[in-house]
Amino acid sequence: MVSFEPSQPAARKAPGEVLGAFLKLGLTSFGGPIAHLGYFRDELVIRRRWLDEAGYAELVALCQFLPGPTSSQAGFALGLLRGGWLGACLAWAAFTLPSALLLFAFALCADAFDGPLWRAGTHGLKLVAVAVVAHAVRGMARSLTPDRPRVAIAIVAGLCVLFLPTALGQIGAIAFGALAGLRWYARAPGQAAGRLQFGLSRRTGAAALCLFLALLLGLPAAVTLLPAQGLALFESFYRAGALVFGGGHVVLPLLETRLVTPGWLGADAFLTGYGLAQAVPGPLFAVAAYLGGAVEPEPNGIAGAVIALSGIFLPGLLILVGLLPFWDILRRQPQAQAAMAGINAAVVGVLGAALYDPVWTTAVLTPTDLAIALAAFALLTVRRLAPWLVVLATVLGSIAVQVI
Repeated sequence: MVSFEPSQPAARKAPGEVLGAFLKLGLTSFGGPIAHLGYFRDELVIRRRWLDEAGYAELVALCQFLPGPTSSQAGFALGLLRGGWLGACLAWAAFTLPSALLLFAFALCADAFDGPLWRAGTHGLKLVAVAVVAHAVRGMARSLTPDRPRVAIAIVAGLCVLFLPTALGQIGAIAFGALAGLRWYARAPGQAAGRLQFGLSRRTGAAALCLFLALLLGLPAAVTLLPAQGLALFESFYRAGALVFGGGHVVLPLLETRLVTPGWLGADAFLTGYGLAQAVPGPLFAVAAYLGGAVEPEPNGIAGAVIALSGIFLPGLLILVGLLPFWDILRRQPQAQAAMAGINAAVVGVLGAALYDPVWTTAVLTPTDLAIALAAFALLTVRRLAPWLVVLATVLGSIAVQVI
């Protein structure tokens, strides 16, 4: 049996609060989309209390269902929740533009970033991601898997993702959680209304969905009729952003086909951009600023970076805005509340699986790596240091090991 306590978000605040919170996250959230969700939880759920664990898990589950960059979509929705449309735009800009500007700068002088110390520092960022994700999984498990059925859901969901490491496995795990929640909690008493109110009308949602589909279907025809390079560049990034599930690591093969195959960008330059994207905070989709700035022929430079960034982020945000009003309505139904109990548990399992692969498997390669990751985890959980301090300490530790 399970009960749901009503939890309304706090009153909307000045946009400056949203800007400050997400600028901090945009400057310190290293490690990829799963790690970003851990940073969001620590800053916005634990420290600032913008919403509770269950509401946050609902939002994460929705964003994982959708194509596009999961962490950027979650950030946009959290900004919308806290500060309305202006808050949503500020949240996206503050979280995305720091990494986009850094990557664009790298496109202008990519050859300068190499060598053992650079690689050691980048590896340190991967190790701190292990600690951040482990900290998030530990905290969410305490709140969202309080009984044996939900522990079982989390375990099965995690195994599903591990043994089927594709977008289908991730979506299947969340779907399993929903069905299991309906099975075990459909008749549970005390179910309350939905926790998150985004203030979007169904008309707004329908318009966003129509625009998403119109661009997805219409851009290829427009490129055929109007063979302008700028339009073709936008279409390539829009299609990649619209058809990818699973975040930045998954979108890169699509972008490689779109950019390297037609000769717009060399293979070495593309791989350099991918490597540099691992070394900056913020969303991996921001690598579009590097790629758009480096492509040939024109438009490239600043114009190419703006076109690429707009194209890759727009579809995910449109489909999110399109579904949020209907999510509000669906969540209030008793059966939806039961399904969300299972989905929340499944999210814990999905994040736990991601903690192992790719976060752990790509970062912890030696006993020294394990020691550094455990030390970072202890700094987060025992000493309760701010995440940015843990990032700094872990990177310096990784570089010190390289020097020694």
